Amino acid sequence: MFVEREAPGGEPTSQERRNAEQNDRRVLGNVVQCDGARATISAYADDIDGAVTGLWTVGKMISINLGSTRTVGLVYGIGKSDRAWSNEGQNPIEVSIELIGEVRDGADPSAKPIFDRGITTYPHIGAIAHRIRTRDLQAVYDLAGRHSITIGTLSQDESIAANIAIDDTLARHFAIVGTTGVGKSTAVSLLLRKSIAARPDLRILILDPHNEFAASLPEYCVRVDSKTLDLPFWMFRLEEFAEVLFRGRETVPEEIDALRDLIPAAKNLYRNPNSGTYLRRGSDALTADTPVPYRIADLIKQIDERMGLLESKNDRPTLKSLKTRIESAAADPRYRFMFNSRLIEDTIHETIGNIFRVPHHGRPVTCFEMAGMPSEVVNSVCSVLARLAFDLALWSEGKLQLLLLCEEAHRYMPADARLGFAPTRHALSRIAKEGRKYGCYLGVVTQRPGELDPTILSQCSTFFAMRLANEQDQAIIRSAIADSSASTLAFLSSMGQREAIAFGEGVATTMRLKFEKLPAELIPGTTKREDAKSSKVGDDVDLVAIVERLRNVPKPQQQAMAFAEVVDSGRQAGDPDYRKPPATRVQSDDDFDMRYGLKPATFGLRPQND
Repeated sequence: MFVEREAPGGEPTSQERRNAEQNDRRVLGNVVQCDGARATISAYADDIDGAVTGLWTVGKMISINLGSTRTVGLVYGIGKSDRAWSNEGQNPIEVSIELIGEVRDGADPSAKPIFDRGITTYPHIGAIAHRIRTRDLQAVYDLAGRHSITIGTLSQDESIAANIAIDDTLARHFAIVGTTGVGKSTAVSLLLRKSIAARPDLRILILDPHNEFAASLPEYCVRVDSKTLDLPFWMFRLEEFAEVLFRGRETVPEEIDALRDLIPAAKNLYRNPNSGTYLRRGSDALTADTPVPYRIADLIKQIDERMGLLESKNDRPTLKSLKTRIESAAADPRYRFMFNSRLIEDTIHETIGNIFRVPHHGRPVTCFEMAGMPSEVVNSVCSVLARLAFDLALWSEGKLQLLLLCEEAHRYMPADARLGFAPTRHALSRIAKEGRKYGCYLGVVTQRPGELDPTILSQCSTFFAMRLANEQDQAIIRSAIADSSASTLAFLSSMGQREAIAFGEGVATTMRLKFEKLPAELIPGTTKREDAKSSKVGDDVDLVAIVERLRNVPKPQQQAMAFAEVVDSGRQAGDPDYRKPPATRVQSDDDFDMRYGLKPATFGLRPQND
């Protein structure tokens, strides 16, 4: 809840000096040049006694007294015109400032000053300039009653809190950029904690490529990794399923066309076991993209039947290759989360509820840990999750508020259209362009904004720019900031730890801030570093455990995989008798593969399931 800050008392209204005993020249300067965006102030670097005061420094804010109003400017450059320093007498300097806006006093003398980004009256030559006062500085960053949270303090004055409008920051999407090691992950963890406290109804899904955020949000977070992820293959769209089958390589159009015809037939066999290959036409017809369960066994059976047809003689090499791809993917231990389900049934309610925390039971954050997963799996799963996030927000009619946070976003939203996975890019672009209308928000975190899709970045209305050393990355941020605050970005390459320049819809005006300090145990990645240090105490390396992880092969199971009977699609998870016990399987004496639940077939006869 926004709390109005009390105005500090005791300061005189005169703007020329802070203390009557101070010398005018110690504090004041005069405007000697001004255009529409910048001004130059003439001042002295030292006082009459020759002591250097240091009142004029880069990054500080000043105000220019114009009587009824005070123009606010940011110092971005200081220097001496003759480039020489004299120890005898005072040294005149030129202070270059960028005009930000103006402050007006209220009608009531006790009222707070009012800041306006626009400038109605520009400074005249000879106008008096001085260091900005605390009341005026508070007015510059006042959010005018918007729902706000405090994330740190101003670098200009640490006694003033740095506030952001949380609703505008989330609804209009935000981006956190900065080079490695400047504290991006810590800033993200802080923002998430503050957002959860301010918006208890918010659900957050973190795409975490480094497995570091779960330990920093222990009381809010549910961890999902390759071992605990349950995302059945039938929830994938055709192009997402093809990405898994082709392992990220170029797809074969003939095989994709075959899948487009065969997957609906397999879904129809699951829903209507006695219907054969007949497909219903009409409003309830099934497509390859419809999220309806089907069996891999039925899909392979359809491929075998089509290969047996006389008119499919020319298509047999394509169908055989497709069958091999499906069998290889189903047997790959890296894809256990897709194909390892013992019961093929309609579990979409449980899957979506677990991933998107509906209900959240006090833990509204899901960390999807992607470290160690193959790139084609990451591409497909990120596409499915982003698509589901948008659809859930759309069809909940605003009741479900979702934030999708993309750590290392340039990995799956690259600027080069030839890289990355197109469905993932499209799903995230859809959230960026339309998500705020339905309550689906996007948070982008990257160390290389120059390699990020400019369409995604242009939809982010609030930026937190931390230290950036790359010139290309700095140019991207300069193109996003308003012209009136462009000189602020001159500090991008020299800012300290936890410092950031915030600009956009979520802040009143461009501000340089320092994020709050989190406890050491809540900093992302701390647990992993401590574990690494403890493992270095001994000289022995457990090579056996490393090889087991490298192979990623599960322990052999004693029982064969069994498939469930048909489940009524009208039921939902949690209803009585929703899960049926698996049918008892009788092991045949014949030597054939039982992985897909099929019995051997004779050419010309339709095989029967158990």
